[in-house]
Amino acid sequence: MTDLELKTLKDNLWHAADVLRAGAHLAANKYGQPILGLIFLRYADILYKQHKAEIEAEYNKSKGTRAEKTIKEISIKHCGFYLPPEAYYTTINDAPDDANKATLVKKAMEAIERENEKMDGVLPKEVYGQLVPEEEPELLSNIMRIFMDIPENISVDLFGEIYEFFLGEFALQEGKDGGTFYTPATVVRYMVEVLQPQNGEKKILDPACGSGGMFVQAARFMHRHNKEENEVMKFRCYGVEKEPDTVKLAKMNLLLNNVRGEIVEANSFYSDPHNAVGNFDYVMANPPFNVDEVVYDKVKDDPRFNIYGVPKNKSKTAKKGSDKKETVPNANYLWINYFASSLNATGKAALVMANSASDAGGSELEIRKKMIEEGIISQMVTLPSNMFSSVTLPATLWFFDKQKTQDPQKKDKILFIDARSIFTQVDRAHRKFSDEQIKNLGIITRLYDGDTQAFKALIAEYEAAKKSAPQASDDKEIKTKAYWQTQIDWLTERFPNGTYNDVIGLCKAASIEGEDGIRDQDYSLNAGRYVGVVIEDDGMTEQEFKDKMLGLNTELTTLSKEAADLEKQIAANLKELFE
Repeated sequence: MTDLELKTLKDNLWHAADVLRAGAHLAANKYGQPILGLIFLRYADILYKQHKAEIEAEYNKSKGTRAEKTIKEISIKHCGFYLPPEAYYTTINDAPDDANKATLVKKAMEAIERENEKMDGVLPKEVYGQLVPEEEPELLSNIMRIFMDIPENISVDLFGEIYEFFLGEFALQEGKDGGTFYTPATVVRYMVEVLQPQNGEKKILDPACGSGGMFVQAARFMHRHNKEENEVMKFRCYGVEKEPDTVKLAKMNLLLNNVRGEIVEANSFYSDPHNAVGNFDYVMANPPFNVDEVVYDKVKDDPRFNIYGVPKNKSKTAKKGSDKKETVPNANYLWINYFASSLNATGKAALVMANSASDAGGSELEIRKKMIEEGIISQMVTLPSNMFSSVTLPATLWFFDKQKTQDPQKKDKILFIDARSIFTQVDRAHRKFSDEQIKNLGIITRLYDGDTQAFKALIAEYEAAKKSAPQASDDKEIKTKAYWQTQIDWLTERFPNGTYNDVIGLCKAASIEGEDGIRDQDYSLNAGRYVGVVIEDDGMTEQEFKDKMLGLNTELTTLSKEAADLEKQIAANLKELFE
């Protein structure tokens, strides 16, 4: 399936949500649950069919022998789950278009949960009764038929992309509420591009995992970079999420993307279900920003939060004799502590954080200072605004690397990247990174790490794309070639020698010591303080610039006088009108 075919399929499938909105008796923020459940049901049906022949062959071969296994056991071996006959999507789809179809879908979901322990309580069931309104009992049938358009030879990876696409679209529809369970895929892909997670017996933690997007994008990166096509994905993910419905979304997401893992419903501030300290190879998260009301006494002795110091108000927030307990200023630095303390000796982390945390003062400054001095912070990236559904202001990506603390060449330096001007506009209110913007930003890190071959390979990739573009016969084809040349120029103009160098307005490897170093900047981690601002050359001489400014000043004086005269005239007219 080509990229264009996949995009067309996604757009056609999204029509199901429009059909649902038009007829279902559901609140505006409840459309996602039944739709995502049907996507899962269709996925299970297709994947099971793809393996059915080998499942039955193995069953018949072992039948009557000492090694005899049940169909269920063999199915779990090949598919990761067992699909009972009453849960076949095509069978339900072929049933009469009446209200009974909701009962059939409910029974299918119950059967899957009954036969697959890890799915117990995950799938939506009762909601389908609201998709067969009395005035339109065939509504559910119409929606199910739309998902029959998903071809039965589709790959697991593409099915996962469809699920992620729907999660993203629902997040956009729900605005701020949607942002609580979904981090835009292109932001996560950039985080993964910097981390470069490797397959093997690795463990990844996300203590605020939402719908599991961090795990999915890490898995896709590993799939793309496997040395052997059939290499088994050995890594395992561990998530924590406090919202019950979001836990269900995450468990379905992992299963649809063939990712092994465990999602636990818990509050990460007060619960540590994965024994996090020093236990993980990778940590990735987009935690909620500026959370207040976290009780100080409940976190002060927890090693996840106190290795670098617990954020504390200058004075206790609880009055003497009051029932109200003292709280931390906000939870931003609890999260930052959590990610750093969870890494093993070679661990790496990437997290999204509010911009304000980069310059926070008081006890938070002391925590940040300790982290900088230790050398665990490897990179800071300021993102463009409007990248998230839940917040419009720019956020910052923090990257940690425990190995850096032992590297005398890198320990006292931090790579700062200001990416605020690098984005692709989606609509008036939302932005994203394009594939090439992700690669171009990611290559800065590769160059900083000394990987010049990655730079050469990326240039070669763009050259090949430009060369393979059709011969220019119309504006579209001309623009295609120009696009790839623009990517090449962007890289070669900034890094002409194919090695890392500081670029004003984009990136700076700042040291702790020295003039304008990190210590001189009061341990700020705001990229803008280090990378500087590009001043465009307007081509004018000093005298020409002075003449232009004087001319503009004269023009401003004239306009100000005219505005004052108009203001007086309007006042006089109003006075005359009402006398």
